[in-house]
Amino acid sequence: MSKITFIGAGSTIFAKNILGDCMFVPALNEFEFALYDIDEKRLKESEQMLKNLSERYNQTIKIVSYLDRKEALTGAKYVINAIQVGGYEPSTVIDFEIPKKHGLRQTIGDTIGIGGLFRSLRTIPVMLDIARDIEDVCPDAWLLNYTNPMAALTGAMLHYTNVKTIGLCHSVQVCTKELFEALGMEHEGVEERIAGINHMAWLLEIKRDGKDLYPEIKKRAREKQAEKHDDMVRFELMDKFGYYITESSEHNAEYHPYFIKNQYPELIERFNIPLDEYPRRCVNQINEWEEMREEIVGNSKLSHERSNEYGSRIIEAMETNVPFKFGGNVLNTGGLISNLPEKAVVEVPCVVDRNGILPCRIGHLPEQLAALNRTNINTQLLTVEAAITKKKEHIYQAALLDPHTSAELSMDHIIALCDDLIEAHGSWLPEYK
Repeated sequence: MSKITFIGAGSTIFAKNILGDCMFVPALNEFEFALYDIDEKRLKESEQMLKNLSERYNQTIKIVSYLDRKEALTGAKYVINAIQVGGYEPSTVIDFEIPKKHGLRQTIGDTIGIGGLFRSLRTIPVMLDIARDIEDVCPDAWLLNYTNPMAALTGAMLHYTNVKTIGLCHSVQVCTKELFEALGMEHEGVEERIAGINHMAWLLEIKRDGKDLYPEIKKRAREKQAEKHDDMVRFELMDKFGYYITESSEHNAEYHPYFIKNQYPELIERFNIPLDEYPRRCVNQINEWEEMREEIVGNSKLSHERSNEYGSRIIEAMETNVPFKFGGNVLNTGGLISNLPEKAVVEVPCVVDRNGILPCRIGHLPEQLAALNRTNINTQLLTVEAAITKKKEHIYQAALLDPHTSAELSMDHIIALCDDLIEAHGSWLPEYK
């Protein structure tokens, strides 16, 4: 029996989306879906939920939960990673509250920025432990990584392990559809070309029947900026740099030095920036889950429709040899994007079939876009360096080069902030020299 192993299966809704999707793939009939999580209660809830889905949609699937990670991975053909090391409490709270005391505000804090940096530092060691298990008990498996910070984690896996890893996000497949909905434009029949880095990939081309749609997009976006809406940061970036960006405005507000500034607090109102959005979202999700737990976990008539997540379609393409195109995070080997560093993880179109995953060469990005990407890549690469070497100086350097952090704080202040975060995280972080 072939096996798909889900690490972090206590994330019940996400397990429903990915493994529920896999139940609609005939090529995966009679697979085992192996579930692993450090939270036994949440693990059992996900097991019950998936058994209900299997009973309704695909009774050939075997659902098994494991408390031993290595046992869950043994013989796996595919591994899905969706962990959050440290959880909302204590780690996410620390990531937000301590920087706030230093005068540094964030919105999401899970990609770069000081929050993303420390999320990487506590997650990369766990990822490397998972990699060692994979290398031992399922060395030919593909790892589909959904955990943020996407670029840093995927880069650590690809540079420092032998695990075949692809990083998967949600922003590419919904980018143009949501843009067109916001602008009141028809999305049907459009052709797009997207590339860059995770959460900062660019809509390089957008056409219908050969006609460039950017002039109309920019016209409508400028008109829409006269009213308050949720995409104001992205529209401002498009106005100044010429291209639309894949990830949301609340994310991009903290990837750049232009929007969250103590010196200009009026920018928060002007660009409708939701400070502390991620902690607020976490609390809401925790409360919502308590309200809907029984409806999801104990519902024998639970329904599911195949989502737009890439995971099941990548696995289906590998099993059936029918190619599938998607946006994936891979090393920039051979200069897939020629004006970004080769060590960087880039998000580019990829094609997958039984032979594996083939990333597509993009060539040069417009120079202003590559320049913006490099500001984030600098911090990503130094964060991985810090996690691998355990040298505290690389933590400082990663933070000193972060666009938002360095725009707000002095060098001494940034180092003091890092020291406070290291102390507060305690055992969630390894020892740093």
